[in-house]
Amino acid sequence: MTLLKFELKRSRISLAVWTAAIASLLLICLIIFPDMKGQVNELNAAFSSMGSFTEAFGMDRLNFGELMGFYGLECGNILGIGGAFFAAYIGVSSLAGEEKNRTAEYLLTHPVSRTRIVAEKLLGIFCQILILNAVSMLTSIVVVQGIGEELQMKEFLLLHAAYLLLQAEIAAVCFAISAVLRKSGIGAGLGLAAILYFLNIIANLTEDAKWLKYITPFGYAEAADIITESSIDPAMAAVGACVTIAGIAAAFFIYERKDIY
Repeated sequence: MTLLKFELKRSRISLAVWTAAIASLLLICLIIFPDMKGQVNELNAAFSSMGSFTEAFGMDRLNFGELMGFYGLECGNILGIGGAFFAAYIGVSSLAGEEKNRTAEYLLTHPVSRTRIVAEKLLGIFCQILILNAVSMLTSIVVVQGIGEELQMKEFLLLHAAYLLLQAEIAAVCFAISAVLRKSGIGAGLGLAAILYFLNIIANLTEDAKWLKYITPFGYAEAADIITESSIDPAMAAVGACVTIAGIAAAFFIYERKDIY
């Protein structure tokens, strides 16, 4: 596990920055909830008059004056977008970074197989994602207790489970992309995460585009669906799990056969 420890040590600053940023935004959003709750009628009226905009973000199905409704809309977007960008960033820069920094040849001269390199780097990615989500969940729970509110724990856990799967899927796809690249692909990774987010918005706007939800992981991590139905769509989640496995398998296959120089 030497490579895993090195990966976590090398990524500790970026992990700390991303985690602190997301946790801080969650804290700020939850702290202002008591003040927002007193304006619920005005807010719901304002959102209901926005037409397609409310449908795009699920505002038409959640009550902004209830904690889980507020959490799903405000904190959910922070976790969804921020977590997706973080997963894309660490996934797409993992293997490609070795060639960009010209450390791949040095690494491969050691008695360590390519399979082990890929496995430990992948494990490092998932460890970082787990840390980010654990801190985010703990922050939310502590702040909610501090403001005297109570979470719907089932919906809360389901929502975070969906975001965890979302981040794992995006990281796995970007990890496969990283196995192909020889230079930094951060722009490609972040661009992919952004495209997937907007595909879900398009799917929310029209029934004809609902099939896009099976392409984007944001489809099964829709806060409005999870909170109102108290479940994650099993079909969409299964597709997401298959894509995650396929991305991981592709990374191993490509890197094993790649000419590294």
